[in-house]
Amino acid sequence: MSFDPAQFKRLERAGYNRIGPRYLAAAGSRRDLADTLIAAARLAAGQRILDLASGPGLLARAAGDLAGAAGLAIACDISEGQLACCPGLVRVAADGESLPFADGSFERVLCGLGLMFFPGEQAALCEIRRVLRADGRLVLSVWGRAEEVPLVGTALSCMRRLLPPPRVERPSIFRFGDADVLARCLAAAGFGDIGIQVVRLSTDFKDAGAYWQGFLDLAGGAAESLSRLPAAQQQALAAAVVEDLAPHAVETGYRLTSSILIASAGPV
Repeated sequence: MSFDPAQFKRLERAGYNRIGPRYLAAAGSRRDLADTLIAAARLAAGQRILDLASGPGLLARAAGDLAGAAGLAIACDISEGQLACCPGLVRVAADGESLPFADGSFERVLCGLGLMFFPGEQAALCEIRRVLRADGRLVLSVWGRAEEVPLVGTALSCMRRLLPPPRVERPSIFRFGDADVLARCLAAAGFGDIGIQVVRLSTDFKDAGAYWQGFLDLAGGAAESLSRLPAAQQQALAAAVVEDLAPHAVETGYRLTSSILIASAGPV
């Protein structure tokens, strides 16, 4: 069986629709990362800003505050359930690989931890380039290398131990974790003046149960797939993750420190 991008998108959309408000609550743990991305975007009053793969609109809301009444911030996501969590924002449900905006519509496009969920990342980047003004900027974040992202990798390690291999491999969410790979991907889509920085995000959990629930509340398509397992198998995974969390134990529970790449680039 070969990889089906359309099926992948349906699964991701269903997963993010499922977790809805829980994702909004869990995303608060990444506030420092969102603030760092907003700072890198150098937003200003009057700008038109697109927040792509917006989820519950945390970046879009912050961008809108900076753009002010003379500007515009749009939250755009494939998941209507996520967008329902950000009332008061201009919201557009759309596939990031086929955006419903005119050429040169925005001074800034933001994409926080979203690029790795586009099966056709080049199509998405080309669409971003199309809707950006010639002097605009794309600012995005992606997970670092797999071994440097225990926030996600710990749960995935547990799943690999206990579950049979998937019939079809999905694109790795860590595939842009090397700065050179990310830079080449951006350049291939027509971006230049590329700058990439690495930031570290530490997240604390009081126990293994809190970690596992936190993973489910952010995991989208993976959470959707896990929800379809028998209840006993779901419970076994939640219990077994203690073994994978052991290297991250601290006095208060667990602390997982992960690497994230933040890239800024402009059309050429």
